[in-house]
Amino acid sequence: MTAQQKPQLHEDWIDSYALRIVRNLQDAGFETYLVGGCVRDLLVGIHPKDFDIATSAHPNQVRKKVPNAYVIGRRFKLVLVKRGDQQFEVATFRRNVTQEELADQGDDSVEGDNYFGTVEEDAVRRDFTCNAVFYDPGQHKLIDYCGGIQDIENRVLRMIGDPKARFIEDPIRILRAIRLSHKLHFSIETTMRAAIAECSSELKKSVLPRRREEWLKFLRLKEPHLAFMELFDLHILEQILPGLHSVFADAHKMEIFEIHLARINLSGIDKNDPIELFAGFMMAFMKAQYGEEPWNHDELSNDAKLAYFMREEMGIFKQEIAIFFKALYLMQGLHKIESYSRKGERRQAAFVMNESFVLAMKLAKMDYSLSPSQMHYWEQQYEKFSRGPAPRQKPEETHH
Repeated sequence: MTAQQKPQLHEDWIDSYALRIVRNLQDAGFETYLVGGCVRDLLVGIHPKDFDIATSAHPNQVRKKVPNAYVIGRRFKLVLVKRGDQQFEVATFRRNVTQEELADQGDDSVEGDNYFGTVEEDAVRRDFTCNAVFYDPGQHKLIDYCGGIQDIENRVLRMIGDPKARFIEDPIRILRAIRLSHKLHFSIETTMRAAIAECSSELKKSVLPRRREEWLKFLRLKEPHLAFMELFDLHILEQILPGLHSVFADAHKMEIFEIHLARINLSGIDKNDPIELFAGFMMAFMKAQYGEEPWNHDELSNDAKLAYFMREEMGIFKQEIAIFFKALYLMQGLHKIESYSRKGERRQAAFVMNESFVLAMKLAKMDYSLSPSQMHYWEQQYEKFSRGPAPRQKPEETHH
């Protein structure tokens, strides 16, 4: 990739809808900027996944000025703007709350639990300096109150304020710090690294849905096993993922886990689909934990320890677990081409059009358990039945 092709902080690399939202609000007289991950990513040469917007306009003012805008959130109100299948978050500048204000709920700047402030007050509330840089695309101007630009240039991840206090305030920041350092290839500033080690047990107080979201983001990293390895080294896995800690504590299991996890990138697993991403992770985990031999499907699906790891440690939903186990079951059928070919077309279609069939194929690619000719055969079968009107699947027809 040439230097010219690398993403940079230039209008060409900024989503046109995001630019339009910023201009809409600026034209209406509101101070408005792009902020956070999108500015940071463009400054380090990464394509941003989302474009977040910060403004002096209050949520209802945004809603009135921007088409297809919806106010969401109970505690912190923000605005979601929908454009096709994309959505953009527009947040009002906020500030820290004083103890007096907490005691006195009659403050006019409050709507629910929203204390609105200036762009500078908003910057110091953010977590890391690299996430607190604002960009005005109209003026082509960067606004930085926290030294974020310097830290981005030095490739250092630094906490705004006292790291220990900020981790106690929100322990999920520990996971975010590790993940961002791997995504951006930034080093973690020394006092923050020490605070991570000291505050790791605070993560037990974090709620599972937020940890689940972080695990999905970890799995979207280019080399997630390196990030999990760092969590192991910092004694974080033993706090919140003891099931995975037991894999990393055994050098042989850790190697099997890493090899299989790296294959997620080669198997066609959709990293935007939590079901597929968690299935790929669980495949790697189970290969490490239960060995390469064919597993007893019934035993595993009734294994309380495994169920606890999936539900209570990883935060995988019940339905996602069911689809994963179904895919493991279908994988066994992928080896029985002769038996399959003797079935009637209706039962063949029921097998191939099962909701877990495509996932089973991807897991088989991760596992290298099918020969190229077997894989080609199933791809042709899938193409055949997904083209025509397949008969409706009946529960009794799913057995193979």
